[in-house]
Formats: sequence, C-alpha cells, structure tokens
Amino acid sequence: MLEISHLRYGYDTPLVQDLSFVVPPGEIRLLHGSSGCGKSTLLSLILGTQDASLTWSGQITLNGTCLTLMAPHQRQVGLMFQDALLFPHLSVADNLTFGLTRSVTGAARRRAVLDALGAAGLAGFEERDPASLSGGQAARVALMRALLADPKALLLDEAFTSLDPALRQQFGRFVADQISQRQIPALLVSHDVADRQFAHGEALDLDQYHVRSSNVRH
Repeated sequence: MLEISHLRYGYDTPLVQDLSFVVPPGEIRLLHGSSGCGKSTLLSLILGTQDASLTWSGQITLNGTCLTLMAPHQRQVGLMFQDALLFPHLSVADNLTFGLTRSVTGAARRRAVLDALGAAGLAGFEERDPASLSGGQAARVALMRALLADPKALLLDEAFTSLDPALRQQFGRFVADQISQRQIPALLVSHDVADRQFAHGEALDLDQYHVRSSNVRH
C-alpha cells in the first residue's frame, strides 16, 4: 500500500498543502490536475529525486515503511513516462534485461525476458530493433522493463497520453491487469480525467490541494 499523509510542498511559497490519499495493492489510483499544479513534483517526492530547493513536510509510506528516510535506489518504486524511452542501441530483449535486478542470474534472466514478452503479447520480438516497434508495442516493452525491476509500487507519468484512442484502451487494460496480478499499488498521474477508466476508486483532483498565489500570505 502506498500512503501519502498530510503532504505539503512548494518553493518560495506553498504549492500543495494537506494532500492525503492511499493506493491499495493491486489497484491504480488516478491523480489529475492542470499544468503547474504540482503533479510532477509529487512524483519526484515519492521517488526521492525532488529538487534540493523544494521545501516539504508530511509522510510517504510504502507497505508500512517510511520512504522519506531512504535513498532513491532503496525505495523500489518504478516509473514509466509518457514516452517509452527504450534504449535505441539495444534490442528489445536487451532493453528488458536492463530492468532485471541482480538477484536474477544465469538462464533465469533469459527466461524472465521471454516470459515478459509473452505476457505482453510480443513473443518472438526479442531481437527486434526498438525503432521497428509500434507505439503500443513500445509502451508494453517499457512497462514490462519497469516491472522486471520488481518494484513495490509503480508511478505512471502521463503513460497513456501519446497513444491513439484504440491503443490507449488496449494498453490501459493491459496495465491494469499487470498491476492486479502483481498486487502492487500504482499511481497514474495525468492531466486528462478520462484516464479514470483505467483506475480504481475516486479520481484525485490535485487542483483542490493547489495553493493559489492569491491565497498565500506574504
């Protein structure tokens, strides 16, 4: 379970205040809002990669463990962007292998890659050049690469935005199935409230927690 409790953050003045929500295991929670309301900053706080000049308070816990006391590489939180960002100089299989943890060794690494491709409906694609993939195929490879790292939670940063409506539906269902199978919490951040079709529970509107500059006392 990913839990955000009474989070407040900003730079010279507060940007977001008193943000609290929970993402249960196996579910996707949608967080939407307008540009500049603090969506990307929230993701950086969860990952531990926030700007050094950001001031913040509150608590971020994952499965009962406080993340804010841990280095980014210790948090075991995966991230998928709007663009697949596959390594162009590596084959599809090598891109997936890059996501594997060091605990997976020997023949098990090859097996894990083949299983991931099978789960993504891409069996036989291991030697393909990433440039030859369609947008939907590249998105599936990027998701499986993130999941092969065995994250305890997954952040989806506008992950469906670049796909056309048909692919968006297919990929959205695929992501939901993978999250459910792995029983990890996933936070989907989007400017588009229509993405709630892929999420569980009530969508969270970050604009409701956004502190407008006119409301800040100087």
